[in-house]
Amino acid sequence: MLYFSRWKTTFIWLAVLVAFLTAAPNLFSDKQLAELPSWLPDSKVTLGLDLQGGSHIMLKIERSDIIKERLETTVADVRAKLRAAKIRYTGLSGAGQTVQVKITDPNEYDAAKEALRPLTELISAGTLTGGSIQEVNMEDGQNNTIRLDLTDQGINYRLSSALTQSIEVVRRRVDELGNTEPLIQRQGDDRIIVQVPGLQDPQRLKALLNQTAKLSFHMVDDSMPVQEAINGRPPVTSEVLYSTDDPPVPYLIEKQALVSGDELVDAQASFDQRSNEPVVNFRFDSKGATAFSRATTANVGKPFAIILDDQVISAPVIREPITGGTGQISGNFTVQSANDLAVLLRAGAL
Repeated sequence: MLYFSRWKTTFIWLAVLVAFLTAAPNLFSDKQLAELPSWLPDSKVTLGLDLQGGSHIMLKIERSDIIKERLETTVADVRAKLRAAKIRYTGLSGAGQTVQVKITDPNEYDAAKEALRPLTELISAGTLTGGSIQEVNMEDGQNNTIRLDLTDQGINYRLSSALTQSIEVVRRRVDELGNTEPLIQRQGDDRIIVQVPGLQDPQRLKALLNQTAKLSFHMVDDSMPVQEAINGRPPVTSEVLYSTDDPPVPYLIEKQALVSGDELVDAQASFDQRSNEPVVNFRFDSKGATAFSRATTANVGKPFAIILDDQVISAPVIREPITGGTGQISGNFTVQSANDLAVLLRAGAL
């Protein structure tokens, strides 16, 4: 027969009592806990996904999307540098991982290569590879053609950077929902696992994580009717985008952004004082505020578009210069959709 001294028995029962008091709040709802005396424990033990259920989502970054974005950026950089150097060119295009451009005057071929050489410079890869990498190789083509090839090393670097950034963006978005102890971790080279125990609305989480929230501000191109651009060929510097209305309304939008969403420092859901409709108020950093002020001052009386994920959220006319660094996004928002949009903008682009 086992024998325990009195002090050991007392200690065991005290440990059992402390454990019971610690776990007891899990037996009550939040409303019941609020009605109990303040001196009683009210902190619940956080249960994992296996005990209380919740949401489990896996996100994947598509390598093809990284390549497409880098290709578009390289084409734009080539166009900008040749124009800045006043070098005539034709046939600028990108396909696969290659950008090609033909220099019109053979005498300007060497000058063109010199103007494009900064695109081939090594970039610091930070801690990802511990050194420098070359994202673009430049080669001579036939008939005064210059080829710029995106390297596999550069694409891998961009993919790894996007994954690391996306993990932080996902974490901020999930934290905005107010859930405790979510599990967010990297899996392999291109996947992120997200587990949120106890989440009662998994569709809302899925909707938040599936959106990129890539916000930008562009001028509306009024050089030609939008229907003519749809039926024919829009200007090279513009594209046709559609609004979120039902049915969608087409707009001819300049590709060059006035200000990007990267320069937002805050976004909050609110109500318009005149219409009492849900809106999203946003605020730029000093750089964004200066650029936005300059753009609106130069384009008073013209419409500009607020673009979110390649859709026109709003296209108001600039009535007067907006110099305070703040603005408002209005649309057919519900209270929850306005809140969700503010969460996306605060959390950054995914």
